[in-house]
Amino acid sequence: MDLDTRLKKAALSTALSYIGKNPEKNAIKLLDWVDMAAGEGEHSLSSQRAAFRKVLEDPDNNMYKLIMNVFHEIDSDVLKAMFENFIVNANVIGTPKQAQLREKYGCNMPWAILMDPTTACNLRCIGCWAADYGKALSMSYEELSDIVRQGKELGIYMYLFSGGEPLTRKKDIIRLCEEHNDCQFLAFTNGTLIDADFAREMLRVKNFVPAISVEGFEAATDARRGEGTYRAVMSAMATLKAYKLPFGVSCCYTSQNIDSLSSEEFFDHIIDCGAKFAWFFTYMPVGASAPTDLLATAEDRAFMYRQIRAFRETKPLFTMDFWNDGEYAGGCVAGGRRYLHINANGDIEPCAFIHYSDSNIREKTILEALQSPLFKAYRAGQPFNENHLRPCPLLDNPEALKKMVHASGAHSTDLESPEDVESLTGKCETPAKNWAPVADELWACSGHCAGCKGNC
Repeated sequence: MDLDTRLKKAALSTALSYIGKNPEKNAIKLLDWVDMAAGEGEHSLSSQRAAFRKVLEDPDNNMYKLIMNVFHEIDSDVLKAMFENFIVNANVIGTPKQAQLREKYGCNMPWAILMDPTTACNLRCIGCWAADYGKALSMSYEELSDIVRQGKELGIYMYLFSGGEPLTRKKDIIRLCEEHNDCQFLAFTNGTLIDADFAREMLRVKNFVPAISVEGFEAATDARRGEGTYRAVMSAMATLKAYKLPFGVSCCYTSQNIDSLSSEEFFDHIIDCGAKFAWFFTYMPVGASAPTDLLATAEDRAFMYRQIRAFRETKPLFTMDFWNDGEYAGGCVAGGRRYLHINANGDIEPCAFIHYSDSNIREKTILEALQSPLFKAYRAGQPFNENHLRPCPLLDNPEALKKMVHASGAHSTDLESPEDVESLTGKCETPAKNWAPVADELWACSGHCAGCKGNC
């Protein structure tokens, strides 16, 4: 790290400590410091910073309330580490470097890497895409650490874990947090293995955040994840809140649980539990034995589109909709455009939901994988649809995935029951056809059609 960067980080750290003493009065000053550090270059995230400034200037804004909640409810040392790793390293420092390398190598360069320490899991949830890898796969600690080392050379400081259940590897995850204390780590977890001992470890390392899977209230959660899961999740959230640790929720909406997940009661409940963010995903029929009756209908997806946006304007909760927010992300974020996935067998996949690969971390570097035929096909095809509410090359544009897999020679990474791409994409043809006219109407009414004022 050069001297200028070290000085900027030191100044921002000092500013955060000062502002934390009276965030309502001083928070806007922190953004002044961030503005100074980021500058005004092409990749300085100026629009995002402007949006934050607008929020901080309006105490009645729900996001202002969320930010104040974070200052008051999260341990100050944890907050400082998150600020340095997520805001400064992953964004202020990492984003411009990724842009430079993207131009240099002519390939996508991700902002984050999602990786699976193991396929082992203490639950067996209905329709889980990860279950089809099998239960016996793991990457060694050395392999996990090397992925992070390689990533940092590419300007990547954000790392996410999935599985399997990543917290079956608690000790190794904590060790990674210690070794790479300049990175921010997040795990998609069922939450059942979070206890007071682990909370104290989180408090010690300061750079780990869980996103706890929940399907709604008790009936919906236990129906998919097993009896008693919801009670365990509530216990985990209570523990994290008591230790002043940040966490969020990860919600997969299906045809069976949409009423529970979309309710105002549910949003208010998880906020009361202490959640600061929520990821929303729609069910994907990945795996030869994956049931298709769980697929959300076009009407379901449209309802979630409207519901999440409505609550985003009123609730102190940062919400992300993996599919419907393609409107803001410019379409598909996979294939290394914003992230990639490395499974527990070392296969480097474009997306957690796309179980095809032409590269393995035991044979290629991350950079080499990004330059492979499959990842180059992703880059050439993005966006896969001019309507960014139809971003996915599987769920929304299944012919696109079929074409890329065949052209690249990628193979199925499902070791339990390999699924040919024709079978997988065939399951998505009807949902894609049904969603297309609905999404096109939503896209037009969002102001993306000629003469439209967004008042539809």
